[in-house]
Amino acid sequence: MTTLAAPPAPTGTASALRRLYFVRFGFAIAWALVMFTMAKEITPVAAVLLVVYPLFDVAAAVVDANASRETRSPVLLYVNMAVSLIAAVGVGIAATSGIPDVLRVWGAWAIVSGLVQLIVAVPRRKMGGQWAMILSGGISVLAGGSFVASAGADNPTLASAIGYAIPGGIFFLISALRLGRTAKEA
Repeated sequence: MTTLAAPPAPTGTASALRRLYFVRFGFAIAWALVMFTMAKEITPVAAVLLVVYPLFDVAAAVVDANASRETRSPVLLYVNMAVSLIAAVGVGIAATSGIPDVLRVWGAWAIVSGLVQLIVAVPRRKMGGQWAMILSGGISVLAGGSFVASAGADNPTLASAIGYAIPGGIFFLISALRLGRTAKEA
């Protein structure tokens, strides 16, 4: 009888996160490209897409928690799931009131989820590919503040909030590429 040894947990985690980060990159870019056509008003399609983005974040956090369970406690990922779920509901409600309210909810979500991303990524930095996630978390916090501030501007649009998805996607791509090295080395 032959017994196959399971790969070490960090290798499995790095591979799973790499796949997840590639998917998150693709989703963020595709979502932003579609949403840019609707940046000046909230149509029913735009409202649905605005809700889908944080829901996608919930799904990604579920995948991340399952992949990371053997190497780290997923408690902060559960926090991220709850925050993103609340954000999805909040954005759905805010979409009925207009762009300023959407920007306020989106900004609050970006601040809190950015802080969680920072706290999750710092201990993972030895795995590789996490410096981009640390930068992304910090930028998310700053961007969230700017979304809240821009809600009070004359004729606010969703362009800045939509544009926020593109650098986030690029950071996921960078992390995925860096994690490829970790997976190959292990």
